[in-house]
Amino acid sequence: MTTSPDVVDGSSQPPADPASERAAAPLPSATLGGDSKRSIEQIALLLFITAPFLALVAAVPMAWGWGVSWLDLGLLVAMYYIGCHGITIGFHRYFTHGSFKAKRPLRIALAIAGSLAVEGPLVRWVADHRKHHRFSDAEGDPHSPWRFGESVPALMKGLWWAHIGWMFDEEQTPQQKYAPDLIKDPAIRRISRDFVFWTMLSLAIPPLVGGLVTMSWWGAFTAFFWGSLVRVALLHHVTWSINSICHAVGKRPFKSRDRSGNVWWLAVLSCGESWHNLHHAEPTSARHGVLRGQLDSSARLIRWFERLGWAYDVRWPSADRIAARREASQPDTA
Repeated sequence: MTTSPDVVDGSSQPPADPASERAAAPLPSATLGGDSKRSIEQIALLLFITAPFLALVAAVPMAWGWGVSWLDLGLLVAMYYIGCHGITIGFHRYFTHGSFKAKRPLRIALAIAGSLAVEGPLVRWVADHRKHHRFSDAEGDPHSPWRFGESVPALMKGLWWAHIGWMFDEEQTPQQKYAPDLIKDPAIRRISRDFVFWTMLSLAIPPLVGGLVTMSWWGAFTAFFWGSLVRVALLHHVTWSINSICHAVGKRPFKSRDRSGNVWWLAVLSCGESWHNLHHAEPTSARHGVLRGQLDSSARLIRWFERLGWAYDVRWPSADRIAARREASQPDTA
């Protein structure tokens, strides 16, 4: 498997000199979320992180006190997996790494579904992740947990940085350098620029459905609490755990030039993304869970898209390729 020429993720290249990243003058961004974060944007980011997180913390005692309806749970699960697969299949495997090609309607649908996850504008997300692969766990990686060293205090600080802290860094990835292919697409550029609209829509769908089904304001409120706030918080922390936990612990059966590991207990919630060691060994692979018993719902959906004719030129990993990447001599990390 090789990287498509229109994908600029740098995953097949050796780590570049991060000094050259800082020296280059930033080009104007064509999408919402440019190459530096303004104070108002950082405040908004803090709000969107803390509000859902507080809802997640409050979820258990609130459920214990007055319960949660099947409608609330249904909305939480449905919206969670729409957004999660929008990120894993769309933002990550398709837009970032070119693991397959998609017909235009699927391309647009994946861009919108990923935007409903409330994880930032599409172009910025892709640019950050391509840069992550270019410098993975080395100087220049936007969110490596090994940023501050390998002692226990340094790793604790690094895990916080990789999980949340890096998003508040004023120095941002140059989008013109890392995602020029997306910026050139008017439809994708528009979807990325309209991130605030997709966020509002994502938060509004559960209370709208809950209110209409129950015909009550209380039904709208509980649907908003579970289907909007708790859902967003849970999806955020699962996604961020791929940056932090999956680069600190986990089994490493495949050869890669970083510390990416497979964390099995995150597989279902992350839609297959936590089989992270294979991903960094073969970044353009459409399937991450390649060994027996490794659930990967994102790969299953891509297979269905392929059979329907919506996706094509899918980069499925071959047995020979997998065998070549095996590194049985390297001890696994718990």
